[in-house]
Amino acid sequence: MPLKRTKSELKVQRENLRRYQRFLPTLLLKKQQLQAEVRRVEQERAEVAAEQEKLRRERQSWIALFAEAPPLSDWLHVKRLDLGTQHIAGVDVPVLSHFELEERVPDRLDQPVWIDDGLKALRLEIEFNLRLHVLQEQEDLLNQELRTTSQRVNLFEKIKIPESKENIRIIRIALGDEQVAGVARSKLAKKKGETQEDAV
Repeated sequence: MPLKRTKSELKVQRENLRRYQRFLPTLLLKKQQLQAEVRRVEQERAEVAAEQEKLRRERQSWIALFAEAPPLSDWLHVKRLDLGTQHIAGVDVPVLSHFELEERVPDRLDQPVWIDDGLKALRLEIEFNLRLHVLQEQEDLLNQELRTTSQRVNLFEKIKIPESKENIRIIRIALGDEQVAGVARSKLAKKKGETQEDAV
C-alpha cells in the first residue's frame, strides 16, 4: 500500500513511532530477564548433571562387583508426580513440586545383600532424571520465549522504528514541497492578477 503524503498520515506515523519507542525498552528489559533466566537454568541443569555423574562414578566401583544384577528398574516406579508452575519473566514454567516412588521388591530374603543400596542408588537416579527433565523443559520454554522476544525487539529496532522515521521524513518533504508549490502558485496567481489589472 503506497504511503499517503497527508497531514493525517503524518500524525499516524508519529503515533506509531511513539508507540514503538515506548514498547521497545519493555521488550529489551524482558529480553535481558529471559537471557539471565536461561543462563540460570542452564547452570542449574549443569550442576544437577554433574552431581548425577559424580554419584554414577562413585557407584560404578561397587556395581561392577556383581555379575548378574536383579532388575531394579522393574522394582521401583514413579507412583506420583506433582508439577507446579512458576512465572518467570512472563513465562509459566513447570517446577517439580513432589514425587513419590513405589517399591515392588519380590522377596527381600531372596535378593542380594546390596539390594537396599541398589534401590537407594536407583531412587537418586530417578530423582536426578526428573529434575533434569523439568529443568530441560524450563530451558526450552524460556528459550522459545526469548526467541519470540528477540524477534520482536529486532522488528521494532530494525524495521518498524526506521520505517516510521523514513515515512515521517518522506511525508514532511512532500508536505513541504506542496507548501512551497502552493506559495509559488499563489504568487503566480497574484502576479497574473496584477498583470491583468495593469493591462486594463
